[in-house]
Amino acid sequence: MNQWAFVVAAYGVTAAGTAIMSFVSWRTMRRAETAAEALPGRA
Repeated sequence: MNQWAFVVAAYGVTAAGTAIMSFVSWRTMRRAETAAEALPGRA
């Protein structure tokens, strides 16, 4: 089997993992911002 198939697969897995981690981090950040705004004493 050609080695480029493995190279492309590795890039694909890396890109997918990066996208998933970015989305999960963004979602967690939004949840934390909402919780911080709900704290008493926030203007």
